[in-house]
Amino acid sequence: MPLDATDASTPVAELKAAIRRFVEERDWDQFHSPKDLAIGLSIEAAELLEHFRFRDNDEIAAALQDDDFRRNVGHELADCLYFVLLLATNLGLDATAILRDKLEISGRKYPVEQARGSNRKYTHYDTANPDPHTRD
Repeated sequence: MPLDATDASTPVAELKAAIRRFVEERDWDQFHSPKDLAIGLSIEAAELLEHFRFRDNDEIAAALQDDDFRRNVGHELADCLYFVLLLATNLGLDATAILRDKLEISGRKYPVEQARGSNRKYTHYDTANPDPHTRD
């Protein structure tokens, strides 16, 4: 993968292939059962959370101005992405297809006219009545 590669120029398949090469070169498949990859993802997500723990939004915004903090957050996020893409690859799942499918499902659960600007769970929406002002 070129050093100047970005989201705009790199297909998901290329990321998945780079991760596969990395794993195969180290003979790590033996440690990558679905359970272990899911555990790894959970651990990395927790490590990402550590950077934000006990900080309010203003403190986080200020911290994100620091290059070292941004880099550390980025590395933890990359670790999460690594586990997501490796797990998808090992399970034979197309990351793009499963994300699109889930967005379609979530779109039905969270109709724009009811969910816009709201953080309520989909069970609070009345899909039979699209007026958000008629339901708690």
